Amino acid sequence: MRVMVMVKATKDSEAGTMPSTELLEAMGKFNEQLINAGIMLAADGLKPSSQGKRIAFDGPGRSVIDGPFTETRELVAGYWIWQVKDLDEAVEWVKRCPNPMPGPSEIEIRPVYEMSDFGEALTPEVTDLHDRNREKTAGH
Repeated sequence: MRVMVMVKATKDSEAGTMPSTELLEAMGKFNEQLINAGIMLAADGLKPSSQGKRIAFDGPGRSVIDGPFTETRELVAGYWIWQVKDLDEAVEWVKRCPNPMPGPSEIEIRPVYEMSDFGEALTPEVTDLHDRNREKTAGH
């Protein structure tokens, strides 16, 4: 099962406070363990929401909203994509993670949809389109 592991934003991350050398080294070692275990598929940190935009959809209409965004606790400061056997394994790995922020922080784990989760809506045409798109984006 694939999961997205999200480091929730804090006031420090939203202020653009950069991590210390010690935290970068600790995270680098943790990431190395994930890679060596064959779990990590991707990972990145995100810049503060003040540098982002949201696009709101309402039927055919679109509107662009400039950051920063409120509710810091609901924002994501970074993420991993992991391949694990189940959520319990992901939880055990997160418990080993260095605290990603200078103070209190949270990490959220969410399962990623697999094509088989879409049931009857997954026609052969949709499957073919999905497979072609995955091939085109592999390694990017």
